[in-house]
Amino acid sequence: MNLSENKLKLKRAFYKSLYLVQYKEHPPYAYMMYQATQQALALGIKKISVIEFGVAGGNSLVSMEKHALALSEIFDIEYEIYGFDTAEGLPELEGYKDIMHQWQEGHFPMDLEKLKSRLQFANLVIGNVKTTIPNFIEAYSPAPIGAISFDVDLYSSTRDALKIFDVAGDHMLPRVRCYFDDVVGT
Repeated sequence: MNLSENKLKLKRAFYKSLYLVQYKEHPPYAYMMYQATQQALALGIKKISVIEFGVAGGNSLVSMEKHALALSEIFDIEYEIYGFDTAEGLPELEGYKDIMHQWQEGHFPMDLEKLKSRLQFANLVIGNVKTTIPNFIEAYSPAPIGAISFDVDLYSSTRDALKIFDVAGDHMLPRVRCYFDDVVGT
């Protein structure tokens, strides 16, 4: 390793520690977005997409925007952020795997206008993921997907959201960082 490569490695290590200490808001998002950024930079990719399945009130989506802005200042990279949600709360439950004793149709509705006023640049993809994912690539032509948060609560919605990997094909980084919320219960 030559001197300039070593300096770059040390610089990235410094910025990683600085970033992860400084941005404590939604740490799993900070981590997955940082890791996706490093992969993209290593591949010479200057713009990536980050997705959240299950937006609800939008706090996490707003946090993703903050992380994207902070990372853009540190590294020479841009972000597209997409938030998938029905805007009407949880869809109709499909059976016992959707934990019917805990969740109900309509839980976590979105105040769409309020959320839009809080967002700077994230794109909302409104509708059931079962119907929005098949057309997502054609409709939005996203930069390569580098990180995805799955927070749809239901088995059926998670199953349908995972179809992004079938649909996205060449529109993904070789390794997509994923975060799954609510995997151990309440």
